[in-house]
Amino acid sequence: MGIIETAKQSIYTFDQILKLQREVSQQIQSLGNRAKDAQLIVNHLYKHPLVDAPKVKTLIDRSLPSVYRLIEDLERMEILVEQTGNKRGKQYAFQRYIDLFK
Repeated sequence: MGIIETAKQSIYTFDQILKLQREVSQQIQSLGNRAKDAQLIVNHLYKHPLVDAPKVKTLIDRSLPSVYRLIEDLERMEILVEQTGNKRGKQYAFQRYIDLFK
């Protein structure tokens, strides 16, 4: 019985991940010419759901002001959630994705 329940839960989680991918993809399309950069970040987040500004800068190869603007947009869309409460060295989580595994 445990194997069947585990399999059902895995299928449910996978379906929820696919649903989240569609939703996030639609959301970032509203960013216009910055959607491509946002998609690079989101693709990274599915493998590593925690990120900081230096990592985003490495991923999209943009200036820090551009990086912070994009992070703010992703926060506004609730794709990223700031975790530290610090002014510097902020860490961001793809919380909606992380929550699927709880």
